[in-house]
Amino acid sequence: MSAAKCGEIAPGYRFAHPGYKVIKSMRRLNEAPPQAAALDRIKEWTRERFGLAQDTTILVSEIACGLPGCPPCETVIAFWTQSDQRHQFRIFKPLEEVVDGDLPPAWLKNALIALDGLECC
Repeated sequence: MSAAKCGEIAPGYRFAHPGYKVIKSMRRLNEAPPQAAALDRIKEWTRERFGLAQDTTILVSEIACGLPGCPPCETVIAFWTQSDQRHQFRIFKPLEEVVDGDLPPAWLKNALIALDGLECC
């Protein structure tokens, strides 16, 4: 699988929303794309930062947005807690440029709960 630049669709991926393109997401079982190390790093930082169990589902995706006012490229992280609550946040950087310090502090965990019907950060 060849690497896609932000704003390009990586082979094997599809549109996620009319205004967004999923660029890099969960890797395929038989491939290790160049972004695999960055995906694993961000998942591990998220797990450590928020005290998540090893079996907690963590989704990391890089998306490009062509809508006015959107950053051209962002990394979106979502995870589900045992109470089946989805938490999510965005980092306005490409996947491979995200560093540990970009993640929100642990004390904001409850503020990251995604409310149904509200699309935000």
